[in-house]
Amino acid sequence: MTDPDLITVNGDRLWQSLKDLAEIGAYEDERTGLRGVNRLALTDADAAGRRLVISWMEQAGLSVRIDRMGNIYGRREGTDPAARPVVTGSHIDSVATAGAFDGCLGVLGGIEAVRTLNERGITTRRPLEVAVFTEEEGVRFGTDMLGSAVTAGRLSAAYAHALTDRDGATLGDELARTGFAGPVDERLDAPHAYVECHIEQGPVLARAGVEVGVVTGVQGISWQEITFHGRAAHAGTTPTELRADAGLAAAQLIVRLRAMVDSGSYGELRATVGHLIVHPDLTNIVPARAELTVDLRNPDDAAMARAEEDLASFLRTLDSGQPGLSIATRRMARTAHVPFDEGVQKIIARAADDHGLAHLSLLSGAGHDAQEIAALCPTAMIFVRGEYDGISHNPREYSTPEACAHGVDVLATALLRLADEE
Repeated sequence: MTDPDLITVNGDRLWQSLKDLAEIGAYEDERTGLRGVNRLALTDADAAGRRLVISWMEQAGLSVRIDRMGNIYGRREGTDPAARPVVTGSHIDSVATAGAFDGCLGVLGGIEAVRTLNERGITTRRPLEVAVFTEEEGVRFGTDMLGSAVTAGRLSAAYAHALTDRDGATLGDELARTGFAGPVDERLDAPHAYVECHIEQGPVLARAGVEVGVVTGVQGISWQEITFHGRAAHAGTTPTELRADAGLAAAQLIVRLRAMVDSGSYGELRATVGHLIVHPDLTNIVPARAELTVDLRNPDDAAMARAEEDLASFLRTLDSGQPGLSIATRRMARTAHVPFDEGVQKIIARAADDHGLAHLSLLSGAGHDAQEIAALCPTAMIFVRGEYDGISHNPREYSTPEACAHGVDVLATALLRLADEE
């Protein structure tokens, strides 16, 4: 006898949706020889991807609304019009060298869950909504989880609209240019619950030999932009002791960050300098300026605070150690460790058990929209196993059709059970 609230989705249709969306912003990656995705937030490619997703929402019978942050919501009504909705979703914007799964699996998985409920003639008590959040990656406008942070109230729309990319375009202008400056208020009324399905972006599930992860929370994240101002000088004629070398200061900082991680004094700290550029960027000139970003991650908020304090102290020593060198810092993003709701985790775990899928609990090392929505309602995430040691933000990012379908089976089942709760 079939369990009426055990949902199995059409895995082939889900996979085709992933492939079709991946063609928007697709490029041939010279380094890997693979086809990657470059769909930065609010570019023409992102706008085209959004329009495709909206068409799929409408075909699935969802009523679509767009808020003033460009966040997209597709709503399926329930039998109780006064009941708070159950929301799922993620993002479709990407980094410049992405694969087909990051964020997209959560959005398309939500749409596939709705399609399957429609085909089975199932009506839920609570409404279901599928969300597409703006600029989750943060690579274009410098603040990650931006759309969800505004909708949850951590950041203001005015702050977000004024953010600029490296060419000086503001987020507000790009929302208008692409046609996604919606009329709806950007603040989201508290849902009943939120569940997000996402590729793991790490090796834990693959090494354990399981397809499904029940995510317990997200570690803290700290982003800073640091600029060293020195003096340009001739590489051959300027004595070393008279230089104010911005490139040297940047290198010293990078080495210091690695030493902080290796020391073990900051718990499970991870530190990354993902962007570095020097000016004037010429072979025979001492750099006059160096710009870099520092990405810190830590599941322990106290250890993260110590790392930030010690980083600031080290920067002060660099500032005083080279005459003529000055340092400017800009906070890009800062989020604390966010634990997820145990009740929603149990619903996800039970759905996996009922589908006969082995699962384990794990903390997310990456940031997700779910950590912002957790401020509004009970929230948890489902991780789907990635291949190749879980590589992500890379064209080699890959999960199998079977693993994706199984993760969305769990998602659809958990959504149905949550949507029928009193």
